[in-house]
Amino acid sequence: MSGSVLFYVQHVLGIGHLRRALHLVNGMAQEGLAVTLITGGEPMPELVSAKARAVVQLPPLRATDASFRNLVGLDGQPADETLWSERREMLLAALAKTMPDTVLIEGYPFARRAFRRELEPLIAAARARRPRPEILCSLRDIIVPPREEKRAQEIVDSIRANFDAVLVHGDPRLIRLEESFPLASEIADRLVYTGYVAAPEPATRDTGNAGTGEVLVSAGGGAVGGALMRAALAARRHGCLAVANWRILTGPNLPAAEFAELAADVPQGVIIERYRSDFADMLRRCRVSVSQAGYNTVLDIIGARIPAVLVPFAEEHETEQTLRAERLAACGVIEMLPAAALSPERLAEAIERVAQRPPSVLELDTAGAHCTAIRIARMIANRTRSEPDPENYRSGG
Repeated sequence: MSGSVLFYVQHVLGIGHLRRALHLVNGMAQEGLAVTLITGGEPMPELVSAKARAVVQLPPLRATDASFRNLVGLDGQPADETLWSERREMLLAALAKTMPDTVLIEGYPFARRAFRRELEPLIAAARARRPRPEILCSLRDIIVPPREEKRAQEIVDSIRANFDAVLVHGDPRLIRLEESFPLASEIADRLVYTGYVAAPEPATRDTGNAGTGEVLVSAGGGAVGGALMRAALAARRHGCLAVANWRILTGPNLPAAEFAELAADVPQGVIIERYRSDFADMLRRCRVSVSQAGYNTVLDIIGARIPAVLVPFAEEHETEQTLRAERLAACGVIEMLPAAALSPERLAEAIERVAQRPPSVLELDTAGAHCTAIRIARMIANRTRSEPDPENYRSGG
C-alpha cells in the first residue's frame, strides 16, 4: 500500500500525546505510508526515532500548568500573534508541499481548542484542495467532557462539517466514547475504534535485572507527578514493603526544584531517577507498580501483567484518568486510590494489599497502531476523486 499522510500533534504538558503519535507514525510507515509529522510542542529526543518521511517542528508552545490556560514559547513568554502567525504559515506550507492524501489531526476538535486559530485555517485549506484529502481526527479512548452543552454541540458540528472519520484509539469492550462524550451518538457514523495504541513488542527482550522485585513508582512525563512522588517516599520511610528495593522515576518534566527536594533525603534501599529507557522491561520484573493512570502508562502496566496501584491525576476538572482507573479497578486489574484520598498511609495500604494478590489479566485490543495504518491505507486506496463513500470506512465499532 502507498499514500501520504500529514499528521499534526501538539503536546503541551506531558509527553503522552507525542508517544502515542510516534507509535502511530511507525505503524503507518510499516504499511508503506509516507508520513510528515508536524509537532508543535517542545522538541523531544523521541522524535529522532520516528519513522516519518519528514518532521516539521513548529515554534514550540507549552502549558505553564495543568489548567492549560496559559501557553508560552521556549523563552517562557506568552504566545503572541507573531508566533501564531509563524505557526499557521508553516502548517499551510507543509500542506501545500506534501499534497497529502490524508490529513490526520490529533485531538481536535475534542481537545486543543486553544489551537483552533491555526487548525481551522489548516482544515479549510485542506477542504479547498482538489482532490481533497481525507480529514481525520486521532482521538484517545477518553476525553475530558466539555463543561457546556454548547461546546459539545460545536464539536459535533465541526466533526460533521469537516471530518471524514474519528479514529478512537480504544477498545469499546472496555470504554466507549459516549461515556466521556455523551453526544457521541450524533457522530456514530464517523467513529472507528482502532484498538489501543500500545508500544510494539521489542525484537529482543532486555536481559538485565533492573527493577527485579522492586516497587516501581512512576509518573509519566512527571510534570504533575510531584504529589505522588512525595507520598511514595513517605510511605517507604514509614516501612511500606521495606524488604523490597524501591525505584522512583520522576519523569523528565518534573520541575528541577521538586526533583532536588526529593533526591535530597532518599532512604536506604530507594533509587531516584528521572527516566529509564528500559521502563517497559523493568515493569515486567517489578513486584508492584505505582503510577498515575495515563493512557500509555496503563497500557504498559496491562502488558506487563503485574500488581499495580493507580492514583489518577484529577486536578483542574480532569476526569480522563479517573474514568480509566475506575473501569480497570472494576475489572479487578488494578487497585485505585483517588487523588483526593492520597496520603502516605493510604498509599501504603493500597501497595501492601495489591502486593499480596496475583495480578489479574485483562484482554484488550492493543493493535491500534496497525489498525489505524490499515484503515488509512484502505481509505486512500478506496478514494474516488470526489467526496469519499462513507460506507468504505465508517464503523460504529
